[in-house]
Amino acid sequence: MKIIIAGAGEVGFHLAKLLSYESQEITLIDPDKERIAYADAHLDIRVVRGDATSITILKEARIAICDLFIAVTSSETTNITVSALAKQLGAKQTIARISNTEFIHHKEELGFDRFGVDELISPEALAAAEIELSLKQSSFNDTYEFEGGALTMVGLTLSRSASFVGKTVKEAAEIFPELHFVPIAIQRFGTQFTIIPRGDTKFERGDNVVFITSEGGAEELCRLTGKVNREIKDVMILGGSQIGYKAARDLCKKKFNLKLVEQNKEHAFYIADLLPNVLVVHGDGRNVDLLDEENISDMDAYIAVTENSETNIMSCLVAKSKGVKKTIALVENMDYFELSQSVGIDTLINKKLLAANNIFRYIRKGEVVAMTKLSNLNAELLEFEVKATSAVCNKVIRSIDFPRSAIIGGVIRDGVGMIALGNFKIQEGDRVVVCCLLQSIKRVEKLFL
Repeated sequence: MKIIIAGAGEVGFHLAKLLSYESQEITLIDPDKERIAYADAHLDIRVVRGDATSITILKEARIAICDLFIAVTSSETTNITVSALAKQLGAKQTIARISNTEFIHHKEELGFDRFGVDELISPEALAAAEIELSLKQSSFNDTYEFEGGALTMVGLTLSRSASFVGKTVKEAAEIFPELHFVPIAIQRFGTQFTIIPRGDTKFERGDNVVFITSEGGAEELCRLTGKVNREIKDVMILGGSQIGYKAARDLCKKKFNLKLVEQNKEHAFYIADLLPNVLVVHGDGRNVDLLDEENISDMDAYIAVTENSETNIMSCLVAKSKGVKKTIALVENMDYFELSQSVGIDTLINKKLLAANNIFRYIRKGEVVAMTKLSNLNAELLEFEVKATSAVCNKVIRSIDFPRSAIIGGVIRDGVGMIALGNFKIQEGDRVVVCCLLQSIKRVEKLFL
């Protein structure tokens, strides 16, 4: 697949890096000499230095034979413009990064596709949505919803009190036959290996386990693992960045009680004017005395979304030491993921990874509706729509030649999520959620072509 990326900033470089691992033919465009030189030295891709709004530059990047054009510069105006140009010059599909989420909400009304922009993404809006979902499923580390919650992915670490520790998957299923969840990936404590569980796989204390749940499954998991899915009402947000503002705005609509701490005085007043129902505090969130003055110990959740990953991590650890039950940190450095979770932060948000997940489904074969990479695990969750021509159509799951390193977690039929076991028959129009290790993705894709 021939992919052109305009913009070698954080999101663009990370996308190019991930896509190059997929053996895609990548071309990266950016006017900045240092960025292009760095990408050229560190990635196995083709680079073109120049302004992506230049038709000459686009032609040099071979836009006429481009399968997917992704515009992720820091300017949404530039992204929309170059996507429209790319489409006119032959790109089959275009994606533009934007910051104004009104464009997404009114996409059909404005008709972006008519002038060449097929898809709009906002990493900041994706991060705000991830924060809201994490507060909703407060007892879990990782969460992701398919079809508005018909099926939900949740991740947690098994403690000694979990009912099925020491039992195999098959034994647990026999003891709890009416459960609405199924394990789809396990990472053993202290290891980097991802296991796709089978009937004889044993749950162990300290396992990081990812489950797919249907309606009611999350509550059952909480009971069986000794977790408490506490209702969260009082929330403190550190940082009035785009993500902080969007998260505060969205959570206000859900009737959360919010405090937002912003260091820049002028920006703090600006946010206070925009969000009259949010208590905006001007001050340095790294100051422990300030956090105490603002009653951080009374908060149900603490969300750190400044532009500095280290500040976010450290302030979340302070919040944890003050008794806050749910902490969420925005982390830009991918290497911090494992380190941060090991020292006690509940949920980590990375907008580059969220944007990449959103874009990745366009390069997957088969009718991929949604996908997400599992944090810290070498696996992907993919949602496929079954066509009449798909190899899995009208087949019972146990009869499908499915790779050992992949598993069907659930099926959404007519908007209803179901946990699909071996005797479940897949039909045309079903949306099937599959978890697979990276080496088995191509085999799984072929089953849904």
